[in-house]
Amino acid sequence: MNEKEAAELRRRFRPDKNSITHIHGCCVNERREIVNIFHQPLSIMPQEEAEKLLGVLKRVLSGAPDKNRIPIEFATSQVAAGEEHKLLMDLRSSGLKDEELLKTFFGKIAQSLTMEGSYLILLASDAYDVSYRSSDGEESEDSSQEVFHYFVCGICPVKPTKPALGYFAHENAFHSCHTDWVVAPPELGFLFPAFDDRCANIYGALYYTKSPAESHREFTDALFCTELPMPALQQKETFQTVLGEALDEACSYEVVQAVHDQLCELIAEQKENPEEPAALPAGTVERVLEACGVEEHRVAAFTEKYEEAFGQDAPLRPGNLVDARQVEVRTPDVTVRVNPERSDLVETRILNGVKYILIRAEGQVEVNGVDVRIL
Repeated sequence: MNEKEAAELRRRFRPDKNSITHIHGCCVNERREIVNIFHQPLSIMPQEEAEKLLGVLKRVLSGAPDKNRIPIEFATSQVAAGEEHKLLMDLRSSGLKDEELLKTFFGKIAQSLTMEGSYLILLASDAYDVSYRSSDGEESEDSSQEVFHYFVCGICPVKPTKPALGYFAHENAFHSCHTDWVVAPPELGFLFPAFDDRCANIYGALYYTKSPAESHREFTDALFCTELPMPALQQKETFQTVLGEALDEACSYEVVQAVHDQLCELIAEQKENPEEPAALPAGTVERVLEACGVEEHRVAAFTEKYEEAFGQDAPLRPGNLVDARQVEVRTPDVTVRVNPERSDLVETRILNGVKYILIRAEGQVEVNGVDVRIL
C-alpha cells in the first residue's frame, strides 16, 4: 500500500463516508483477562462520539510507511491452509458478526500481547465501493471497479486521568474531580486485507505500530505467524554501526555527510513520487563511498556487512536510515544539530594536534537566546 492508497482509506473514517454500522471490541485487564465484550452501533451514538471512535481507528492507517505502517506478506501455504490467515478471512467474510470468531480472535490477542495496564481491542468492518480511476488520476464516482471488503483493528491503552481540582459553577465552589478512564490512541493495530493497487490483496495486511522501536513481536507472531522487517529504529542504528565499522579510519565527517545528503535526495524524490518504489536502490551507498575516494577494500567491507545485517537486496527505505530533518554532530559533552541543507557549514580539523569541530558562523549568533558578537 502506497501513501495515496492509505490516504484514500483514511478519508473514509467519517460518519458520512463509510458503511461501518458497529464498533466491536473488548476490554482486557492487566492480568490478560477479557473483562467484557461489546458491540456499539454508530447510528445511535451522538455524532461527536462517533467521530472520535472512528478517529481512533483511523490512526491505524497513519504514520510513516515502513516505519509505523509495515506491510505484512503471507506465504502461499498460509493463504491455502494457514490457521492464522483463515481466522482473518473468516472475520472478514462474517463482517465481524460471528460471536464465536470474535471470542477466538480476542482470546488470541489477550493471550499473546503484553501491555502495561488495561487496553481495548476495537474492530470495525467496512465495504468500500472503489471508484474507477483513469490513467491520468481522474476518478469517476458514478462507476466502480470493485467493492473492497476489509476490517481494521486498533489496540488502545486505557489510562486513568490525573487527580485534579475542579470548579463547580452551580455550587460556586471547588471540589476534587473523580478519576476517570480514558481511551488513548492505538499503540498497534492492523488492516486486513491489504489495499494494493486499489484492490483487495488477501496475501497481505497492513500492520501499524505507534513506536518505530517496538514491533510487538508476540502480537504479530500470534496473528500473522510471519516474519516482520527489522523495526525502523533498529534499521537506523544497524546502518550506522555497519558504516562506522566497515570504513573504520576512513569514516570522516565528509563521507558521512555525503551519504546523508544522497539519502536525503532519495527521500525528497520519493515524496514527489509516492507511487514509485521507496526502497533504497542497490549500490547507492557504495557509489557515494567510491565518489568520496574511500578505498576499494573498505567499500567491499561495507557491502559485506550491509548484506550480512539486512540481507541481499533488502528493500530498505532511505527514511529509515537517516534523519532528513537534521545532521547531528555529537561528542561526550556537546551536541550540535545542523540543517541538512547547510551541513557544509561544519568541518573537522586537527590544529596543533587537537581535534576540532569548526562551525562557520553566518548571520546572527545567539547563546541562550542572547545575541552575541564573535570578536
